[in-house]
Amino acid sequence: MNIAETETPLIVEAKACGFNNKSISYRFIESAHSLCLGKHELVLAQIQACERLLKYTQDGLELSIIKKEIEELKLALDMLHY
Repeated sequence: MNIAETETPLIVEAKACGFNNKSISYRFIESAHSLCLGKHELVLAQIQACERLLKYTQDGLELSIIKKEIEELKLALDMLHY
């Protein structure tokens, strides 16, 4: 039996934290990834982590914070291309 991995491995996990001043924090799922990621791969991993977090969030304030974070990360990704 051949088992193929179809999804990209999860590198970074995102979490909304704080009470009044909520923000997004990140953590590496595997510590080895923190040593060999470039800026581009790190920002992409953060975007993917935020998109996963967005699926499971129901709080309106957290939704807006996550969406804003995704926009800022996409802007940073665009800036890295130049």
